[in-house]
Amino acid sequence: MSTVLVTGANGFIGLPLTIALAACGDDVHAISTQPAPPPLPNVRWHRIELTAPGGELEALMRRLRPARLVHLAWHSAHARLWDAPENVLWVESSLRLVRAFIDGGGRRMLIAGTCAEYDWSVADRPLAEGHSPLVPATLYGVAKDALRRVAAAYAAQAGVELAWGRPFFLYGPREPPGRLVPSVVRSLLHGEPVATSGGEQLRDFMHVDDMAGALVALLDSPVVGDVNIGSGVGVTVGEVVDRIVQLVGRPELVRRGSLAMRPGEPHRLVADIARLREEVGYSPRIALADGLAATVKWWEAQRD
Repeated sequence: MSTVLVTGANGFIGLPLTIALAACGDDVHAISTQPAPPPLPNVRWHRIELTAPGGELEALMRRLRPARLVHLAWHSAHARLWDAPENVLWVESSLRLVRAFIDGGGRRMLIAGTCAEYDWSVADRPLAEGHSPLVPATLYGVAKDALRRVAAAYAAQAGVELAWGRPFFLYGPREPPGRLVPSVVRSLLHGEPVATSGGEQLRDFMHVDDMAGALVALLDSPVVGDVNIGSGVGVTVGEVVDRIVQLVGRPELVRRGSLAMRPGEPHRLVADIARLREEVGYSPRIALADGLAATVKWWEAQRD
């Protein structure tokens, strides 16, 4: 058993990951600004704002001296994520976290990146680590890429392992309501019109529980560097909407083509997950149909 520190531990990805780590028997210390969920075995919660000055984070790191770190916390306002100035603050705060972890004797870090680090203008084939160009077009993508570069150089200098998990498009219970799957599900459940684009965009969707499983496998592996985390399968946005309609009903509420695509939005964004499968040893386990069915049931339960 080792001590693992998880940031963003009560978030959309963080809570399934925290539960999975605790189930493996790790001694998990979970950082979140949100109220802690019901008690979990092997999990101790710490309510700390990582972007706040004052030394609380450093004091915690000196006290715990965790061997491993999973850093998920980031600015999460979906509508403003791409160009929010808070992205710059999170680069600063994340590097402060990395330094405190290394100064405390930490040995292995896993940090969440984003598929927005890639050059989306040339995404006509599956995006692969070390082959597809990293030319982010948004402040969010640039901020994550900058953190990756500095953290990787610092970790190498300090003799600390760094794995950089690069997720693609996630869905599942507790997803922020403004994103595709929850916005469609909730609108249909409430009998409200659903504005969508034409739906031709090809995307790589992965259930959040698969994301948590992949992160646990990556953390437990000796793999370092960039690792795409996705399903490896491209599905159109229109197909995802159609599958939700089949589960919920109310097809007459869908206004396909009434929502404009964002400027510069690519036709295709799909992960090459060869490294995840072959080196980390993890393959996604939840089929899209099963994951969407479970997600719809979760949202239905929230109405009760």
